[in-house]
Amino acid sequence: MKLRDGFGLDRKAAAPPAPLRRPAADRGLHDLKVRVHRELLDRLDLNSLARMNPEQASAQLRRLAGGLLDEQAVPLGARERDQLVDEVMHEVYGLGPIEPLLHDPEVADILVNGPRQVYVERAGRLELTPIVFRDDAHLMQIIDRIVSRMDRRIDESSPMVDARLPDGSRVNAVIPPLAIDGPVLSIRRFGHTPLSMQNLIENGSLTSAMAGLLRAMVRARLNILISGGTGSGKTTLLNCLTAYVPDVERIVTIEDSAELQLQQPHVVRLETRPPNIEGRGEVTQRDLVRNALRMRPDRIIVGEVRGAEALDMLQAMNTGHDGSISTIHANSARDSFARLEVMMQMAGLALGTRAMRQQITQAIDVVVQTARLSDGSRKVVAMSEVMGMEGETIVLQDLFLYERAGVGVEGRISGCHASTGIRPRFADRIKASGHEVEAQALAYLER
Repeated sequence: MKLRDGFGLDRKAAAPPAPLRRPAADRGLHDLKVRVHRELLDRLDLNSLARMNPEQASAQLRRLAGGLLDEQAVPLGARERDQLVDEVMHEVYGLGPIEPLLHDPEVADILVNGPRQVYVERAGRLELTPIVFRDDAHLMQIIDRIVSRMDRRIDESSPMVDARLPDGSRVNAVIPPLAIDGPVLSIRRFGHTPLSMQNLIENGSLTSAMAGLLRAMVRARLNILISGGTGSGKTTLLNCLTAYVPDVERIVTIEDSAELQLQQPHVVRLETRPPNIEGRGEVTQRDLVRNALRMRPDRIIVGEVRGAEALDMLQAMNTGHDGSISTIHANSARDSFARLEVMMQMAGLALGTRAMRQQITQAIDVVVQTARLSDGSRKVVAMSEVMGMEGETIVLQDLFLYERAGVGVEGRISGCHASTGIRPRFADRIKASGHEVEAQALAYLER
């Protein structure tokens, strides 16, 4: 069959991609694993297993799985046998074929595009893995296992869901009829040990002078907005900044899906709730922000502002809850203000443009812009002070900028962070706070 392209030339119709085929040996091991898994489920006493601690249950499952393999009379080496038992354990307890990826510290994202295609992100780059699921039903079983642990549901009436894993990793799932080629599962991983500001400095995400200034701003209770695109490191930077909040303060965090890993002893974590099957019981971020004001917080941290809660958050910053921090999806500091204006209008109040911008400039002191570069690296590309308004325009003053120099070996972006040489207007406020300031940050403030 011939088709005509956009230039009027004949071309052959693209053949559909061939289905993935397993080698015969792999298919044999796969079929063996399926048989052992089914037999294992038939013989398990789930009630007694639930009363055991994880170590005892795991030991019993391994003994039973090993016995079942002996009954199959299939010649397997010790390594193959251990691997097969591990895979069966993952099917019973874990997330099936993708369970090993959750224990790989180099994997940042796990992207399952149907049962036959699993991608991972390592060092900022996507790569296809040989991992596959048996079929759509197998993948749906894993998705159901994830969402049921969080008291969420996913079915044809509610075919999208956000959830999280026990380690805090964020999960999004979409199933048919919305997902045409089978269920889709996306896992944004968060390490068991959160990154520190020192890690970001060593990775080149920012300089020690910038880190010292950020620490001083948090200690001095400046309101900070972290702006950036998807996967640019906003939540990671937010986690690092919260480490500078004094232990004596009461912190209330508000998130759609709990991701923050605060180390302070006095933290109250709040999470939104979707509506139930009858469409009732929904609790939004705006509801939680309003309620947080009645909880005597020293600081309110909104994981990501994305709706009408923007108005309540800005009003809280303007009425004594200084030192608050939040993130927002935007490509620049000025874009983040435009998004905040749209979100404030979602609250249903008839506010003029000037009134909204005054709320923003009075509430936010600093905008930190993050970006994910083409080589996969994540950088703080700008740190800007909010100066106020001139007429109808919000005035920003850049303090630090990331200057690109070019592309180096293997496509790596080369560049450096540079100070603009401008002394911030909040310098006196930081000094008056009485908190210790690093030498490099102090030298910057005393210009």
